[in-house]
Amino acid sequence: MFAGFANVWTPLLPARRVRRQPVRVVVAGEAVVLFRGSDGAPAVLIDRCPHRGAALSAGKVGADGCIECPFHGWRFGPNGDNCRVPLNPDAKRHLLGATALPTRQFGDLIWVHTGVADAPPEPDVPEGLVAAGLARTWVMRRWHCHWTRAMENMLDSPHLPFVHRRTIGRTMRRRMRLDSTLDVRWEETPCGGRAYSSLDGQESAAFLEFFRPNMMVLNIPIPGKHLRIHALVIPEATGWTRLIIVGSRDFARFCLLDPWFAWMNARIADEDKRVVESAGCGEVPPAADEHSVATDRATLQFRKYYYQVLRPSRA
Repeated sequence: MFAGFANVWTPLLPARRVRRQPVRVVVAGEAVVLFRGSDGAPAVLIDRCPHRGAALSAGKVGADGCIECPFHGWRFGPNGDNCRVPLNPDAKRHLLGATALPTRQFGDLIWVHTGVADAPPEPDVPEGLVAAGLARTWVMRRWHCHWTRAMENMLDSPHLPFVHRRTIGRTMRRRMRLDSTLDVRWEETPCGGRAYSSLDGQESAAFLEFFRPNMMVLNIPIPGKHLRIHALVIPEATGWTRLIIVGSRDFARFCLLDPWFAWMNARIADEDKRVVESAGCGEVPPAADEHSVATDRATLQFRKYYYQVLRPSRA
């Protein structure tokens, strides 16, 4: 299960999309089913009944918070325990459970741990996703690419004046000269790293944060204000990536302005989509297989993490 993406926390879906009835999601090639138990807490099971392999997501969730397999009516609780085997009162239900994954809700997102180890560490969640008093906007996209290409793109600042010349790269493009130099500095953090940049010796107040394994946060400088763009890069089926773009701000919180902020984030993501998809559907290659330069420092750090930690993993 979850080859190349095992034993990590990853966001799955906005919490508002998970109600009582089951929702099927594919992450790193593995189908899972999300639903809420009788107490309202989210639950995630591998989307296969242990009896004959039917998709649990095609079943229904009862008032008791158990999900019922549509094939033979086996019922499973949020922790995967078998609650009922119809027509077999003597069945050893303690041996007939489904596979549950550790699940959390932080802020407006459902998170899952792609492993079944006991008591995994909690995910590192940026303040922009959980802090009170912030307005948040949501954009969902699906890209035809390997998730590592999308993730690497999110950590790449040198592409801004070219791909985003009319949006977030406009200021940098105006300042560039033919002989300009961009310096990229990488700083390790407990949750991943930060990428800072300076153009011709002038440090940018904006910076990127990497939250392992698959999140970027763009910190946009506005004096005394909070403005962040979060890019959650979720591997789906082979060659497909699901993006959740979350903007957070502590100003202009009037809800009628949300569509404009969401539209701008969608525009930026769609500018990236065309270029990233043009690289094909394969994973990023080892660093030695492509030509790199000094401004690739942040993306090379991600590539190192992927090949040394994530790619060899298997739940």
